[in-house]
Amino acid sequence: MAEKILMKGNEAIAYAAINCGCDGYFGYPITPQSEVMETLMKEKPWETTGMVVLQAESETSSINMVYGGACCGKKVMTSSSSPGISLMCEGISYLAGAELPCLVVNVMRGGPGLGTIQPSQGDYFQTTKGGGHGDYRNIVLAPASAQDMYDFVDLGFELAFKYRNPAIILGDGVIGQMMEKVELRPAKARRTDEEIKKLCASWATIGKTADRKANTITSLALEADVQERFNIKLQKKYAEIEANEVRYSTYKTEDAEHLIVAFGCMSRICENVVELAREQGIKLGLLRPITLFPYPKAAIDALVPQLKSIMSVELNAGQMIEDIRLISNGRVPVNFYGRQGGMVPSPEEIFEAFIKTIK
Repeated sequence: MAEKILMKGNEAIAYAAINCGCDGYFGYPITPQSEVMETLMKEKPWETTGMVVLQAESETSSINMVYGGACCGKKVMTSSSSPGISLMCEGISYLAGAELPCLVVNVMRGGPGLGTIQPSQGDYFQTTKGGGHGDYRNIVLAPASAQDMYDFVDLGFELAFKYRNPAIILGDGVIGQMMEKVELRPAKARRTDEEIKKLCASWATIGKTADRKANTITSLALEADVQERFNIKLQKKYAEIEANEVRYSTYKTEDAEHLIVAFGCMSRICENVVELAREQGIKLGLLRPITLFPYPKAAIDALVPQLKSIMSVELNAGQMIEDIRLISNGRVPVNFYGRQGGMVPSPEEIFEAFIKTIK
């Protein structure tokens, strides 16, 4: 049987990094995700797998170290929380502009500014709409459990390398700090230099030889027509990601007349809201986006004709609701309930708010 261990979501990230063959982690401590680096330091993977674990002097340094490692075709990652991710956004834009694969973990806390160390989902806009400058998109995975935190590390690297694009695990302080049993997957060996040369020869900086040309990695194109062609290429790639990589789950939506859309920790809470509604004869269902980009547009669109209302439930002032309203396009009322500042609502509180919208 597979081994199951009780651990925090943040700790699960660290163990997954080691077991999935990660080559390097570069980060800087910030609550509520500091356990990621603390666990890596405790486990000392450099002694067993050769994985590099380094505390940089800042978040800006961390993301640029990730850039350097990614240039070499290595599996490299970083983790931080909201203010730290803001400092990384320029580097993430550079990674997207250079078409480099990497994994970034954001365990969200309340903002704006330094805000609070309590949980939030206030980085939805920043993560799904870019964050840095330019027309780029991140692949975004939204975990709802410690097991997701573990599993999404390997999945994030898989998608990042498949599309040569930054992948982000957008967690929150609840999922990062909560403890659950996590099933550890079989460990993968780190890729050898020969495997990297075979897999990444067309783009990585793996050296010039008699039979291999040198690769130059940059996100700079001074000529407008060159930059436009590159941006058109990126948009085609993002369209391919939207066509192939949408992930979501549903709960009691088959006969639903009302729908809640929630991600991360809020989707866990909203399962109980569905049960409270069903007990009173109200046909409520739940759709949980697992990928925030690509967003499950078609899945929500397919449910709209049977619905009387949709409610977006978020730990912010209302961000994901804008995407839901675009999908609904006025065909059904789209309502919102959210808390801010680290206040996590109970199922009863959300249910009461939902009832008010359908009376």
